[in-house]
Amino acid sequence: MMRRFGILKAALLAALILAWPQARLMAAEGTLTAFGAASLKNAMDEIDQAYATKTKVQVKASYAGSSALAKQIEQGAPVDVFISADQDWMNYLADRSLIEKETRTDLLANRIVLVAAKDFKTDKVEIGPGFDPSPLLAGGRLAMGQVDSVPCGKYGKAALEKLGAWPKVKDHLAQSESVRAALALVARGEAPLGIVYATDATAEPGVKIIGTFPLDSHPPIIYPAAILKDAANESGARDYLTFLRSPAAKAAFERQGFTVLDGTSN
Repeated sequence: MMRRFGILKAALLAALILAWPQARLMAAEGTLTAFGAASLKNAMDEIDQAYATKTKVQVKASYAGSSALAKQIEQGAPVDVFISADQDWMNYLADRSLIEKETRTDLLANRIVLVAAKDFKTDKVEIGPGFDPSPLLAGGRLAMGQVDSVPCGKYGKAALEKLGAWPKVKDHLAQSESVRAALALVARGEAPLGIVYATDATAEPGVKIIGTFPLDSHPPIIYPAAILKDAANESGARDYLTFLRSPAAKAAFERQGFTVLDGTSN
C-alpha cells in the first residue's frame, strides 16, 4: 500500500511539473505588464481599459520617472513593455541588451511648459532668449523633475541653459523623482512655478500654463516604446504595441495633448 502511494505521489508530482510551463503560459496570456513614464498615466489608463475590453487581457501598469523604471528593469523587474519619456533611458536598456531592439518604436512627442497654480497673479509670459523666471518665483522654488535623470527635468534644464536662465534659477529648484511629483508641488501651492509636459498640465485642473518653451530650446521630446528581452507574454506585448497605434489609442493620446508619431527607431 505504501509503495503504491509512493508511486502515485511521484506520478502526480511529475504531472504537475509537466503542466507548470503550460499553466505559466496561460497566466501570462491573460495579463500583460507595462512600465510607463509618469506623464503617460491618464492616457494609458484609458487605453489599457479599452485594450482589456477588446482582448480580455489585463494590463498591469506601473508609472514613475523613466530613470526609476529603467533601473528596475535592469534589476530584473518582470516587464513586457516599456515606454520611456526620452531616448536616453531606452538607449540605456538597449545598451544592456534588455529590449528586443527590432520592436523599438518612436510612439509619441510632447512639449514642455511653464505652469503655475490656477490663482497665480500672472496668466502669460513670453519664453525666449533672455527669459528670467526669478521675478515670478519671488523667492520661491521652481519645481522640476531631477535635472540629471528625470527626462522632463533634463529637457527643462537644457531649455533654461539655451535661453540663458539656468544661472538665475539653478539654486532655486525643487527637484522631484518624476514630472507628476513636480506638478503636484505646483498644484498644492508648495512651489510657485514648475516645468512639466503640456500633457501633465492638461491632466491637472489645479494648474494653468503660463508659457510654452520653444521647440528649438531643447532636444526633441520623444517617447519610445519597446518589448523587453525577457517578456513573459511576448505575443501579447506585440499585439499591445500594435494597439497603441490604433485609432482608439491615438484619440486617447491626443485628448491628453500628445502628438502621435509613426516612425521607428531601431
